[in-house]
Amino acid sequence: MNMEQSLGLFLLSAVLISLSGVLSPGPMTAAVVERGGRSGLSGIYIALGHGLVEFPLIAILALGAGALFKHDWTRIFVGVSGGAYLFYLGLGMLRSPGAADMAEEDAGRGSSVVSGVLLSVGNPYFLLWWATVGLGLVLSATAFGVLGVVLFAVVHWLCDLLWLGFLAAASNRGAKRLGQGFYRKVSLVSGVVLVFFGGVFLWNSVRLLAGG
Repeated sequence: MNMEQSLGLFLLSAVLISLSGVLSPGPMTAAVVERGGRSGLSGIYIALGHGLVEFPLIAILALGAGALFKHDWTRIFVGVSGGAYLFYLGLGMLRSPGAADMAEEDAGRGSSVVSGVLLSVGNPYFLLWWATVGLGLVLSATAFGVLGVVLFAVVHWLCDLLWLGFLAAASNRGAKRLGQGFYRKVSLVSGVVLVFFGGVFLWNSVRLLAGG
């Protein structure tokens, strides 16, 4: 098997493994569905923010800094800051579900990119995935040199982009067809999900801090 075939098989396996993380329900899924009710493009912008975190992270892992992301203090910091952010975001949705204008384009651009960044850096599960499964993929990619790492990063991010873009577009179509009442229900459910994950992140951080 030549190098091109080996690289192609690796990228195919990387896609299949990456989908295990991309398709898992979580805070980002809830945020994309909620924002999708206002802008069908919000998933793309959130994926862009996610990529702003993920591409440098892959480079750092390729350079050998994977052990840093397994450290308890790193997980505690991410859990506390991420949990607090999710609480803030979720409570805002619960206080005023669907209050924003569904046609408000601002929800699809700058604020969504920022949300993509914060939902990534503040998610301990995201960090744990990259410290374990993701690290293994990055190390495998380094066997193909810089090109292998770059292609892996792009292919992995495209999985995020396509899935989050699809979720937001589907949510937007549902909101337009079923109206503001549907969007309010989506906001309420998304708010509950974000508050739940915020509580889980904070609780796990407290347990780590207490040594148990």
